[in-house]
Amino acid sequence: MEEVSWAMGRLVRGVALLAIVAQGCAAVRIEPEMPVPLPGPMASQKGRPGLVIGAPHGRSDAGTDRIGLDLARRTGFGLVVATYADLDAGHRRLNVNRPTEGVQGGAPSQEVSTEQAREAYEAYIGRVEEVSQGPLHLYVELHGNGRKESAGRIEIATVGLSQEDAWQLRTLLELLRDAHLRGRPESPRLDVLVEPLDRVYYTASAVKQAGVLRLTARAIHIELPRVARTLGREAYTDVLADFLTQAASLPLARGQ
Repeated sequence: MEEVSWAMGRLVRGVALLAIVAQGCAAVRIEPEMPVPLPGPMASQKGRPGLVIGAPHGRSDAGTDRIGLDLARRTGFGLVVATYADLDAGHRRLNVNRPTEGVQGGAPSQEVSTEQAREAYEAYIGRVEEVSQGPLHLYVELHGNGRKESAGRIEIATVGLSQEDAWQLRTLLELLRDAHLRGRPESPRLDVLVEPLDRVYYTASAVKQAGVLRLTARAIHIELPRVARTLGREAYTDVLADFLTQAASLPLARGQ
């Protein structure tokens, strides 16, 4: 009987998500004024209290600065974007969302703590706290990668979410993806993996242990493959705008 009740509960939630999708694709956009172009190396804009989008690698994770800007305009989330240049020709960078520096795509064990990295991190979390305007209920971080094995999927690492929460988010994102990709053959149908329901490659372990993800009870860390930031950028920005708008209305976004 418990299995039947669990299955029925998931079915009811699935129907509710379908209703959300039906409304979400036509949702009214909230478009606060945002600075264009983004002033560097760090820019921020307040939005709905407790809801913040961060793009700590806005330059080195190409396209995430502009996607973050578009998403903040359309969802009403606050926004913090860092666009620090690489530190050297070897693509060593300030990690910004944690007090270290390292090579893009390198292992956390190869990162080093420096005074410059600490200052950048403190400036970043200061902006996040300012933009949140109180308790941070849902923090969304945007990243991009060029890993060949991850080219066909969006990976979402999470903080404070159960497997049931992850199922709701994955189902919602898949439904919105399919709705927005109709009539857009140029945009690929990317798979969706959400932690802890799915195993993801980009777990954001260093950020969870020593960075900004320690500061919030709920977080969604989104890894976008290159195609979602280039050829499919318009379509997947539409998908993510509706996804975040609806995710903010779910109980997980209210700290319940």
